[in-house]
Amino acid sequence: MSAEFSFGGEVVWRPSPDDIEHANLTRFMRQNGIATFETLLERSGREIEWFTQALLEFLQIQFRVPYEKVVDLSRGIAWPRWCPGGVMNIIDNCLDKHLAMPVAEKPALVWEGEEGVTLSLTYSELAREVNRAANALRSLGLGKGDAIGLFMPMTPEVVIALLAIAKIGGVILPLFSGYGAGAVANRLQDAGARALVTADGFYRRGGLVPMKPIADAAAARTPSLEHLLVLRRTESQVEMRQERDHWWHELVDSQSDVAGTEPTAAEDLLMIIYTSGTTGRPKGAGHTHCGFPVKAAQDMAFGTDVRPGDRMYWMTDMGWMMGPWLVFGTLLLGATLVIYDGAPDHPGPDRLWAMVERHQITGLGISPTLVRGLVAHGEGPVRAHDLSSLRLFASTGEPWNPQPWMWLFDKVGGRRWPIINYSGGTEVSGGILMGNPILPLKPCAFSAPCPGIAADVFDEDGKSVRGRVGELVIKAPWIGMTRGFWKDPERYEQAYWSRWPGVWVHGDWAAVDEDGMWYILGRSDDTIKVAGRRLGPAEIESVLVDHPAVVEAAAIAIPDPIQGGALVCFCILTPGSETATGLEGELKGRVVNELGKPLGPRAICFVPDLPRTRNAKVMRRMIRSAYLGQDPGDTSSLLNPEALEPIRLAGRENV
Repeated sequence: MSAEFSFGGEVVWRPSPDDIEHANLTRFMRQNGIATFETLLERSGREIEWFTQALLEFLQIQFRVPYEKVVDLSRGIAWPRWCPGGVMNIIDNCLDKHLAMPVAEKPALVWEGEEGVTLSLTYSELAREVNRAANALRSLGLGKGDAIGLFMPMTPEVVIALLAIAKIGGVILPLFSGYGAGAVANRLQDAGARALVTADGFYRRGGLVPMKPIADAAAARTPSLEHLLVLRRTESQVEMRQERDHWWHELVDSQSDVAGTEPTAAEDLLMIIYTSGTTGRPKGAGHTHCGFPVKAAQDMAFGTDVRPGDRMYWMTDMGWMMGPWLVFGTLLLGATLVIYDGAPDHPGPDRLWAMVERHQITGLGISPTLVRGLVAHGEGPVRAHDLSSLRLFASTGEPWNPQPWMWLFDKVGGRRWPIINYSGGTEVSGGILMGNPILPLKPCAFSAPCPGIAADVFDEDGKSVRGRVGELVIKAPWIGMTRGFWKDPERYEQAYWSRWPGVWVHGDWAAVDEDGMWYILGRSDDTIKVAGRRLGPAEIESVLVDHPAVVEAAAIAIPDPIQGGALVCFCILTPGSETATGLEGELKGRVVNELGKPLGPRAICFVPDLPRTRNAKVMRRMIRSAYLGQDPGDTSSLLNPEALEPIRLAGRENV
């Protein structure tokens, strides 16, 4: 991709002197004698041992046995070992060390269910519940190294179970609560899971969604699975199989609230998080006790500036990396994690803003997709609630379009609060790029790479470029990087390390503008090439979403014998908008006017929804496959696989 880069605009937010003075980043830099953020970024990417040591000290990560060195690179840059010789269980730092401090009686977890119930647990109360759950797991013969799945709604028990698995030295397998039986079984089988924690069901938009029958079907296909631990969330009737199935309230609640934390090596496996591949079986990214949680806490501290006493809510599911990220990050920092089990617009479009007011949320993490949906309801639901507890917004999952970004910044935030844009991935344990509270912001932009990430943008020849779109790469290891794909090291090396020697190629199109701000323009495998011009879909989609009738858009290229590719766009319209030929022509005209005649769309299709994952990523390769009548591959990660059918029908009409 070599087109000149013109995305961006003017700076719309600048930190105040007070913002800078009290930021975690400022404190970290002062502790380490760093005068400017630019100096920190350059040194942290070049001196990884110095930065990692300073980070562990800043986060006050405690080890039972000190590590021998910060990092061992003897196996090469793709396979570093962090803190070798060190002994620490992450629960030592998330819970145990807090119990002798004042934070012990401060809220660790606040929960709300769709039906209106709420619950709050202090650090000491959460620790006792985790101990009970750990004792329950041990009573089933589970322990160090055993893989245990989490197929649960966002309830307090999913947090408790996740922490309990870590406490006994087990391996956490977070699974998206909307998976079908096949997707759950595939992941349980791949990891050789011995147990699964699930629920009878959960509520969505007032209706009951069953989970136990899906868990039963998955268990029947998983020979290694010995136990199901079932939460009674909805009081619905479910079948319980004798000896294998155990009610949470019967097994866990009767346990002692005192339990030891299993000693684990810093590099012992903590968690396998599965991500969907283009084809074949899902990729299981392996993470360790001294990996994923440390990176999560770093990004939360430096990017979203979370401090003790803050309340962080991120709209997520535990099966997406942002679920464990939220748990580990907040607890390592002595803050409060807020979780919600329900639809964000039920019973009305003000539910999210009501939660901010009710729970005094200070940091709100939402996706561009959700914001695009909320724009249609206008400012009324926002104005109905006091949002003064907020200090910032955060977002991830998809590239922004300028119009919804500005709506959130201007209409909701009153231009007072930054939108901390965040992009990385499951294999990264968080962010490659991220805004922060001490640097200015432009719409849709990232202020910089995360400290400790030696990020760059390469052209097709592997040369660093600015002002042009290229491949997002990382040129040095960092503590949160995955320890490889589970049972598939060759696939890991091929996926990230095979293009240029010693360089992680992330698979995103990125650019850096003249002011040093960064942008993500979509996955590089979503590249659109028409008449010799290559560009990311975000540039086209932003033109479409700027039209008041369009809520969301996705752009793909299909084969064309003359131009090489032809542009096809898919639009979700605001309620009541006409889908007549006039609107299609108007939208085509907008794209031509903004991007040039060669990029005039072959077709614009109006669809009720776009296929997306739980973390709100629109799956453009599946859109392309469905439109062309091809096999879309593994669809188990989709929140709404039914969205593919209208796209298939559109393809039959137009191709």
